Amino acid sequence: MSRIATRFAALKAEGRGALVTFVEGYDPDPKTSLAILRGLPGAGADVIEIGVPFTDPMADGPSIQRGGLRALKAGATLDGVLALVRDMRKDDNATPIVLMGYYNPILAYGVDSFCNDAASSGVDGLIIVDVPPEEADEIEPQAKANGLDLIRLIAPTTDDARLPRVLAATSGFVYYVAIAGITGTKSASGADLAAAIPRLRKVTDLPICIGFGIRTPEAAAEAARIGDGAVVGTALVDTLAASLDEQGRAKPDTVRKVLDQVRGLAEAIRAKKAA
Repeated sequence: MSRIATRFAALKAEGRGALVTFVEGYDPDPKTSLAILRGLPGAGADVIEIGVPFTDPMADGPSIQRGGLRALKAGATLDGVLALVRDMRKDDNATPIVLMGYYNPILAYGVDSFCNDAASSGVDGLIIVDVPPEEADEIEPQAKANGLDLIRLIAPTTDDARLPRVLAATSGFVYYVAIAGITGTKSASGADLAAAIPRLRKVTDLPICIGFGIRTPEAAAEAARIGDGAVVGTALVDTLAASLDEQGRAKPDTVRKVLDQVRGLAEAIRAKKAA
């Protein structure tokens, strides 16, 4: 099995949901970014999403946009993000890693070369926000050939007619976007999620992870209980940003502050399972 399938099977056996953490690659600099990535599994992250910085991130809210700009200023490239993954894999060969980003950098890199290099670097899955199922042939054959899962976004506005088509092109896990909007701007209620997730369960056996607007340990625990995992990104990027100095540089406690927040999220999810 893939790392993603193996991890979710283990969590199902344990009886709890996953904590999926998102951080922007190279934010605020390569060294700090790598230190955070290396620390995430020990802090309780079950799956790691790494944002690939891009100049026109249509689905990202202000916080992640600013994180992407910091990363680009620090010299982030798609090749550089793959290098981060390779460096992380020297110490961790078990934690699933998913790249989240946009198609333009992949197209510029070369789709065939990218999928080969991503897989050989240790990437397990891809979330490409601006490649819908109708255009999946742009990358799906190359991704499958290299064992990369293509993880799709499902929104509250995805209707019953379209849902099977989106899910048919999905592997790894389903990313349920809890709100109709960009990241980090508002949150969905537990009641809304409890109503939405059973509709997806009827048409897929894949794990369902809930993201967009999950900011607190309590919200993460509830999302992981209702679904199969909670995705937390903006809250971590905000903590990182608040820890930087006036020039936007990491301070000695930047990595610790982000990882401490992850520990709090993980503890809440585990406590919810125990309850």
